Amino acid sequence: MPPNLRRGDRPSRPEAAFTVTVDCPEMASILIVCTGNICRSPMAEGLLRHHLRTREVGDVQVASAGVSGWDGSPASAEAVEALSERGVDISSHLARRLGRRMIDSADLVVAMAAEHREGVARIAHSAGPRTFTLKELVRLLDDVRMPLRGATSEELLREAAELANTRRTGEQEALDEDIADPLGLSLPAYRATAWELNGLVERLVEVLFGEGADRGGTAAGEAVDHRSAREAR
Repeated sequence: MPPNLRRGDRPSRPEAAFTVTVDCPEMASILIVCTGNICRSPMAEGLLRHHLRTREVGDVQVASAGVSGWDGSPASAEAVEALSERGVDISSHLARRLGRRMIDSADLVVAMAAEHREGVARIAHSAGPRTFTLKELVRLLDDVRMPLRGATSEELLREAAELANTRRTGEQEALDEDIADPLGLSLPAYRATAWELNGLVERLVEVLFGEGADRGGTAAGEAVDHRSAREAR
């Protein structure tokens, strides 16, 4: 037993924390992946939660990780500021390194760049059919007329992944699949990334869930972002 722990204490484990957030049999789950999990993926995570809450989709859990995640690191100050300007708070984010258990528990894996999609496949080859870059996924589903047949959000996400994977079979490789990494750049670069992510995430949520989906109710909405989707009512 480590000397700084007393009997009965449980050491902090980043992946265990992720499991508490995502691995729930009654909830659908989306995992967002970038490199260090301090810029693009926490921004996308915050925006996705925001748009899900706006449509009262309460049974989808959202989390993020990095293929080279800096465990326990906060989101970059510029990322926090860029989203704060959009009314989204990611100040409590802590980075996680991507692991097999995280991937296996996700119904849909959304990568910020092609290299991250390939990184997911290297860790969990079976996840390839449900792993896409954000731009790729939006492109493949953008002209689909929803709703899909899924009775629950979990079924819907799996159906959407299957449809998108079928559509990309034989498709020529897209020239632009990546969200540019703003790490090390100034606040305007982060604002540009936030603008691009917001447009893509909003389109993805709309094509999947439409408006006013009201899936999962108030209690599940709290699980998505630790607040009720209806607290303002």
